[in-house]
Order: sequence, then structure tokens, then C-alpha cells
Amino acid sequence: MSTQSQSTTTEHDTTGAYVTSGQEFTRDTNYITTRITTDAADGYPVEAGRYRLVISRACPWANRASIVRRLLGLEDAISLGICGPTHDRRSWTFDLDPDGVDPVLGIPRLQDAYFARFPGYERGITVPALVDVTTGQVVTNDYAQMTLDLSTQWRAHHRDGAPDLYPEHLRAEIDEISAVLFKDVNNGVYRCGFAGSQSAYERAYTRLFDRLDALSERLAGQRYLVGDTITEADVRFFTTLARFDAVYHGHFKCNRSTLSQMPVLWAYARDLFQTPGFGDTIDYDHVKRHYYVVHTDLNPTQIVPSGPDLSGWLTPHGREELGGRPFGDGTPPGPPRPAELVPVEHTPAGWSAA
Repeated sequence: MSTQSQSTTTEHDTTGAYVTSGQEFTRDTNYITTRITTDAADGYPVEAGRYRLVISRACPWANRASIVRRLLGLEDAISLGICGPTHDRRSWTFDLDPDGVDPVLGIPRLQDAYFARFPGYERGITVPALVDVTTGQVVTNDYAQMTLDLSTQWRAHHRDGAPDLYPEHLRAEIDEISAVLFKDVNNGVYRCGFAGSQSAYERAYTRLFDRLDALSERLAGQRYLVGDTITEADVRFFTTLARFDAVYHGHFKCNRSTLSQMPVLWAYARDLFQTPGFGDTIDYDHVKRHYYVVHTDLNPTQIVPSGPDLSGWLTPHGREELGGRPFGDGTPPGPPRPAELVPVEHTPAGWSAA
């Protein structure tokens, strides 16, 4: 994810935008649009074992890619590199790995993969990123197209029972609602948090909650956003909702109500959280440490809140009464790989046991 505010110091990392007095937050959406496809039209063919998906568990945009990879069962085809939850002003770093070096790519900083392909690359060193292991070069950081390509271009490597997250007959509707989600919700919380004036903040705040209210009405009578199964649209909505109470409500001043005070959306989010492939990718320690430590203009003390209480994520949601089939004709993914498990103490289960 790349963010940019209109200031004399431009920040190109994943969520490290800066408030600019009197101005409205804008997002840098210029990504590396190279695609990995079955026909290798951009020079990068679909090939199991060739690419590494680099994420941070803190980042909602990277979280999308990790969820889709899990749901489709692409673990054997695309390896996973996980950066630490904080970073400097230029690059994510592999703080979680021995000696701070990614064991597959052999680099300490994600920017090394960007510079390997584009020396002196000046745009965002962002996650998620797909890196060509054979050359050590970044292929793409275009997170929106990336997950669609995992669904459509990597079918030969999907697990048996993988769901169709982007069914052809629903693509127009999925694209339409995804565009609305991005403008008003996914990016909307950032427009609140990094508003540079009271009027810019109030516009963003109103737009965000008007859209959440409309989505609540939509979901009151149907289990998922589009059709009767989980699709790409649900993945895109979930990663914002999963961070709402922990970060956006307080840190970004999205405080009309918490998610847990919006009954329909809270039940919808819990339904997805408790679905294999969703909640098991969420690391609340990383989420909170990232936002509260990196955004020093919003939180100069870098104090990370102890709350909120996470145990509610595991309570019954009752959404089964609306019908729907989470995976359509498919099946749930298996448990996460041991090396990819979120530490239990960073999860609602760990909170409940504490």
C-alpha cells in the first residue's frame, strides 16, 4: 500500500502518510503494473515456486493478498515473506527473520528488490509486493490487480475445492462495489486520519459513515456483498473492518461509533473473521504497533494502546440464518502452515485466555 500527502516531505511507504495543514489527504496510486499471467504477456509467466509474496501483517492492502493466497491454497506455488510491523521512512524491513534477512530473497530491506529492477526507484516501497526469486527483482506492487490475478491467472495451482472469488458473471458488480469501497471506506478511513483541516476531516467522516450505513443496509438481508458466496469484494471490505476498532476509531478519528456498535457490520465482520483464511491472518499486535508507532505526526509519543478487548471477535454472529455458502461448491482451506501462524498472543484467542 502506498500513501502520499501533499507536503514538502513526501512519504512513499505503506501507511506513513503525513498530515498537511489545510489540505485533504490524497493517495499515491501509481504502482508497478507488471502482471504475472498465463500467457506471460508482460514477460512474467505463472510458474510455481518462482515468486515470493512479501507482506506485512499490519497492512490492510497486503492482508488482502495473504487472505486470497490462503483461500485459494497457493501456499506451495507462492512463498510468503513477512516484514516486521514498523519501518523507516523508505522501506519495509525483514525484522522478524534471523539476522533481519529474508531467508529466500537474501535481502534485509524490501527496497533492495525494487532497486534490483529499477535502480534509484523513487516511488513507494510498498507491500504487498511479488518478487521474482530467480532475479531478486520486484515484479508488481499493484495490490488491486494482484489479487484478481491470483484468482484468474493462477487457477492451475489452486487447491482442490478452492472458491471462485471473482466469478465471471458477477465481475461487473464486484468491480463496482470494490470501487465504492476503495473511495469511501478503505481509503476513507485514511482521509479522516490524515485530513489537514477541520472541513476536510468532516467531509471524509460524513462520507465514510454514510457509506458504512448504506453497506449495513445492503448486508442486513444478505450474507455477503455480492451473490451468496464470499468474493473479492468481501475480502476488500473485511481488512478495513478488522482494523476499525483497534486503529481507525481512535487513531484516525473515525469515532461516530465503533464497529461493535454497528450490529449488522459487526456480525458480518465476525462471520468472516471466523471463516478459515480470514481471521487466522490477522495479527493485532502488528496492526497496532504499526499505526501507533509509525504515524508519529498523529501519535508523537508512540504509545500503543492496550485495548480494545478482542474477545468479541469469537462470539456467535448468527449470519448463518441468512443462508449463503461461504465457499460455494468448494471447501474451506486447511489450517495455516506452521511457519505462517500468527502468534496466539496476538489474536482474540490469546486475549481471551489472558
